[in-house]
Amino acid sequence: MADTGRAECSDPRRTACDAGRPAGPLAGITVVSLEQAVAAPICTRTLGDFGARVIKVENPEGGDFARHYDDVVGGMAAHFVWVNRGKESVTLNLKDPAGMAVLHRLLDRADVMVSNLAPGATARLGIAPADLAVSHPELIAVEIDGYGPGGPLSHKRAYDLLAQAESGACAMTGFPGAPAKPGPPMADVCTGLYAALSVLALLCGKERGHGRGAAAVAVSLFDTMTELMGYQLTYTLHTGVDQQPVGMGSPAVAPYGAYRTADGQTVVLGTTNDREWRRFARDLLGRPDLADDERFRTTSGRAEHREFLDAEIADWCARHDLTQVQSDADVAGIGNARFNTPSEVIAHPHLMARDRWRRIDTPHGQVPALLPPPVIAGYEPPMGAIPALGQHTDALLTELGVTEDDIAVLRAQGTVAPAPR
Repeated sequence: MADTGRAECSDPRRTACDAGRPAGPLAGITVVSLEQAVAAPICTRTLGDFGARVIKVENPEGGDFARHYDDVVGGMAAHFVWVNRGKESVTLNLKDPAGMAVLHRLLDRADVMVSNLAPGATARLGIAPADLAVSHPELIAVEIDGYGPGGPLSHKRAYDLLAQAESGACAMTGFPGAPAKPGPPMADVCTGLYAALSVLALLCGKERGHGRGAAAVAVSLFDTMTELMGYQLTYTLHTGVDQQPVGMGSPAVAPYGAYRTADGQTVVLGTTNDREWRRFARDLLGRPDLADDERFRTTSGRAEHREFLDAEIADWCARHDLTQVQSDADVAGIGNARFNTPSEVIAHPHLMARDRWRRIDTPHGQVPALLPPPVIAGYEPPMGAIPALGQHTDALLTELGVTEDDIAVLRAQGTVAPAPR
């Protein structure tokens, strides 16, 4: 029976099943978020994936601007659909005292507030962490910004590309003279995950009696990206050398890159230590002469002679089909992968075999969505619906004790948006 239920829940034509689902580890935790774009939304979506209730506070005039990046998902933006499932949307004009009063009533019942507004915005609204420590002394207040307080860039807006450029990450991507931004929004996503990790640590500390009262967390895109640049910064700090980007490879190790195969595919092959290299040369390439060549004995030596090795490996790959290359690499114990495009990943057999896709509700019908990465035994993430702008406003106001007449007044004066159609 359990297997049958699992199959029904994971059928891509069905929504995630709620019946009989165990409560998540964050069940009972309420998160209020003043969020936009990706960094804060990925933080709160992650907390929601673990069972927290997430209340997304949006501007009545359009809401989260990521709603309008494009309209490719049945009229909705792909960015928004990606990071906003399972949230409740309430519209509030926070420049209106009535809207701010409602926010404070929400915070009275919340455990966490997450924000990634423009620099100084929470202070101007009177809801900076120092303010919340007084008005909501048990609240965990998380502020995500571009550069963190106290520096010459603190006043600047920062987006994913800007933080990646400022931190040096773009200089390590692409090729010399042709830098590039990594495709996924690494600064946004990793900052959001560090913020979520901080919330989990503080909640754990409170539960164990190691933390009481208000707690403030500040996470910046720039600090996150300099952390992710840890290897490159450490290398340059101790050598004075700025490593150069090598496309689909690594300046630290070789061979490590992408090679065309006889059937027009691209295989990615790599070694990470000297023993692997010797297996690579002897057992995969059939070249014991390369394995014994003193020039290639160490990682640094192979990196120095990267162009020569890449040419030898490219010549070998060009004489074999992808399937044969990967099969021989597996036998030799050499890491390998197929270079895939996004359209190929959508139908990836490994995702299908491991049942990683679900269907979630949206205001415009069901759409596919991937399960979050953590697989917790006995727990199926909720995979809730994508909210329409202000979809939950009336219900949340009613929950706070606001009458229908008062809701009508708030709507008439623009404190909340018109009811969704």
